Amino acid sequence: MRSPLARKRAVPVFWVAVALALLLRFSIEAQFGPPPAAGPPRPARERAPIDLTGYWVSIVTEDWRFRMITPPKGDTEGVPLNAAGQKVAAAWDPDKDIAAGEACKSYGAPAVMRVPGRFHISWQDDNTLKIETDSGTQTRLLRFGAAKPGGAPSLQGDSAAEWVMALGGRAGRGGEGQPGAAAQRGGSLKATTTHLTPGYLRKNGAPYSANALVTEYYDLTHEIDGSTWMVVKTIVTDPTYLYRPFVTSTNLRKQPDAAKWNPSACDAK
Repeated sequence: MRSPLARKRAVPVFWVAVALALLLRFSIEAQFGPPPAAGPPRPARERAPIDLTGYWVSIVTEDWRFRMITPPKGDTEGVPLNAAGQKVAAAWDPDKDIAAGEACKSYGAPAVMRVPGRFHISWQDDNTLKIETDSGTQTRLLRFGAAKPGGAPSLQGDSAAEWVMALGGRAGRGGEGQPGAAAQRGGSLKATTTHLTPGYLRKNGAPYSANALVTEYYDLTHEIDGSTWMVVKTIVTDPTYLYRPFVTSTNLRKQPDAAKWNPSACDAK
């Protein structure tokens, strides 16, 4: 236990330290002026730790029979549908969707990055990334720091974007553990999408509802052969039709130009 005398001596030492700190600050300001006032945050485009812009093509190395062809009705293996979801999938009728003008229900934000095809990513403005798809001719807008726009729910919903910076050369939360990505990037893109209209996780009617929440992580890897790959991890949660999150990891390879860009309409079948 410290003696009363020691406690009395500690008080002056503390105030001496405070005085020295203030004196140092005033001395610095006298020489260099006060520190600059904090300005507005830099635009997302300037803060980007990775460059996602350009043309990309799907490389289908898994789930071929669910992605490259339309699975048979009721074949929802791998999608964690609850009883209500299975009931909707069993009632899938593509002709009915076409007649209702809903041929694009499998091209919504929860599924469109999984659709085989080509993607064009560009900056619409300094705080909005735009993703265009040639398959289904869809457009997604990922907004950084902006209020969600109003209006009715839509196929692509409202997407809020943020940069997730790598910490200490490690992945942090960025790629959620994507193999090989951590050492090759300065960060990742995270996008969270809500305000959706109901649609399909797969073309054969495996459903998601208007309550679905989509969380995505976009990572880049640069291979020794000079190619650049983008890995998109998509997590769909839906209390209406899923009993647990539906998680996919999609691989895209960067293309040199738009030579093979070929927009096409949605296909319900």
